[in-house]
Amino acid sequence: MTDTDRLPQPATADIDLVTVLHALGDPVRMTLLLSYADGAEHSCDPGGLGLEHLHKSTVSHHMRVLREAGVTTTRVAGRNRLVSLRRTDLDTRYPGLLDALLAAASS
Repeated sequence: MTDTDRLPQPATADIDLVTVLHALGDPVRMTLLLSYADGAEHSCDPGGLGLEHLHKSTVSHHMRVLREAGVTTTRVAGRNRLVSLRRTDLDTRYPGLLDALLAAASS
């Protein structure tokens, strides 16, 4: 897979803690984080993410914020976009951060 298969995102070294925490300060984006925590790639379909009550453009906005903060990566597959959590990159940059956020969000 090449970088041209992915939408723009910050390099691991450029992921900023304040930006990550700001991105995850929204309840919808925390819901997305919980969905992405399974390690799989997810389509942008709001229904498949438990966000069927939101308009598709709203969900797309939240996904963009997470990607631009370095929380997720988006792979382009034809007309589809597949989103996954950048767990390894985030654990490298901020060890324990995701585990703490996921534990707090699921309790």
